[in-house]
Amino acid sequence: MRLVPSDPSWPQRFEEFATTIRAAGEDGWIIEHIGSTAIPGMSAKPVIDLAVRVETRERLDARLPELETAGWRVGSGVRTHPVMIWESAGERLAIAHFFPAPEWDLASQRLLRDWLRTHPADAARYERAKHDAARAAADGVSSYNAGKTAVIQGIVNSARAARGLEPVDVYDKR
Repeated sequence: MRLVPSDPSWPQRFEEFATTIRAAGEDGWIIEHIGSTAIPGMSAKPVIDLAVRVETRERLDARLPELETAGWRVGSGVRTHPVMIWESAGERLAIAHFFPAPEWDLASQRLLRDWLRTHPADAARYERAKHDAARAAADGVSSYNAGKTAVIQGIVNSARAARGLEPVDVYDKR
């Protein structure tokens, strides 16, 4: 696992991956850039994360063959929503997170992105946590995701509280 400095090509790479989903998906699917590559100036794993709003899980399931033909494959350790991966030569390049319409507005990944874009102190705190987690993972102390979860939890709790919402558990890995 490696973090790299912010790359000005990430928004364009997002658009390229989003285009493949639009072509294989349904009209009306909303696709947004999420994850650290969506935060200007933030270092990140060089993997583009996408959030895709679908009407229902069943409508997504009906489009899986087209998405797979386009280069996406089902798979991830995420347990709370469907995820598809784009790989090339064994390297993960993009992750698409699919959220049914009723879950879209409160998806933790979207809340985190929006909060980090408007709260620079929390963005800096999150970036430090990511680097600490990467070091801990390299040393075999903990996984990268587990190492940054507490900071993500605190930030998402703040974002939810600002909307008058109760906290929810953000850790969604198997």
